[in-house]
Amino acid sequence: MPDINSVRAPINPSRLQAMMDELSTFGGGPDGSMTRLALSKEDGAARDWLGRWFARSGFNQAVDGMGNQFGSLSLAGANAPVVMVGSHIDSQPNGGRFDGALGVVSACEAVLAVSERLKAEKKLPVCNFQVVNWTNEEGARFQPSLLGSSVFAGALEREWALDRKDGDGVTVRESLAQIGYAGKDSVARPSALIELHIEGDKALFEADEKFGIFTRFWGATKYRLAFLGRQAHTGPTPMAQRKDALLGAAYLIADLKRIAAEHGLDLHTSVGRLEVFPNSPNTVPSEAVLFIELRSGSPEVLAEAERKMELGIEAAAEKAGVTFEVRAIDRRKAGRFAKGLVSLAERTAAGFGETARHLDTIGGHDAVALSAVCPSIVLAVRSRDGVIHHPTEFTSAADQAFGAQVLADMLYAMASEGLPANEAAA
Repeated sequence: MPDINSVRAPINPSRLQAMMDELSTFGGGPDGSMTRLALSKEDGAARDWLGRWFARSGFNQAVDGMGNQFGSLSLAGANAPVVMVGSHIDSQPNGGRFDGALGVVSACEAVLAVSERLKAEKKLPVCNFQVVNWTNEEGARFQPSLLGSSVFAGALEREWALDRKDGDGVTVRESLAQIGYAGKDSVARPSALIELHIEGDKALFEADEKFGIFTRFWGATKYRLAFLGRQAHTGPTPMAQRKDALLGAAYLIADLKRIAAEHGLDLHTSVGRLEVFPNSPNTVPSEAVLFIELRSGSPEVLAEAERKMELGIEAAAEKAGVTFEVRAIDRRKAGRFAKGLVSLAERTAAGFGETARHLDTIGGHDAVALSAVCPSIVLAVRSRDGVIHHPTEFTSAADQAFGAQVLADMLYAMASEGLPANEAAA
């Protein structure tokens, strides 16, 4: 924690840690793992817990049509700007406990700390605050990722998003109803959004630095692609007569690695999920569905990689003797976060004697979706060894508290002085 004399709105580290520990019980395993998939019963229980915290802490609650969960603290009056803070509490299967969850809990603590400070000083703020828990940020259960925030920002149609299905054919609409979060509230877009997150890379950890700012976000192109072959017995069916859909997938997966190598550090490619039918050890697969991702900070590199991938798809299908079909394409543009918020974060960290390393975020964040409609930023605290999406994901209590304190002091500055001048009308 920073020296108390440099803190403008002191957080309560013990209160922050207690909230993190409580939230970790919903879907947490004994090995540090977390499985709290979007709109699952574990997610529903965690949402209920957050709602109870909102109620106890005097926040007004709302849930919109995508199940995005909001807790508002209106201290400046109905017409004042709203600064939104938060992240998500859904996780990857067998993921970690800090990804997303720290952003929501730190938002709760920071807003509460600022409120307590303002009341102690008998100061009227110039903005209101709103904590948010976005629906299906991870994209593990429903695709695409950033689903709730993208609908909120107007990038996706709500009805289309509600009809997305998980691997068992259950829709977002059905899942929201099952856990009691099929909301109907109308929530206005904020004047600014701040999200605290673990870095999920090694830059801060290896430099022994506490704090970073994501200033640029990479773009992403995501394909759901199916290779289609013919089901047959793996024993008697001659090799030359097989139409193995999985073989086509294998050829393409290897080719995607080659494409990435051609662009050095500017391109990441992956197939993180593969669905095989009928998925039997002694049956030639008739269908293989690949969830493909291409990521780059350069629109030109991303477009070139997609062109190469399309050629690779055709070549893989021909080599395996199968056909293919593209079932979905999702695109997310590269861009930069708000300069005024970056400057405010830099000044706040400098006030504690800490640097604020500028970072790229290659993974998606809800702030990326919101950046199209309001000034947005993602702040980063270090994760041990850069681990993310794994049970060993870890951010120390001290680093959690530091990130929450920077967040609280940024909010206090905005409450006292207004939004950064060059961002207020953005």
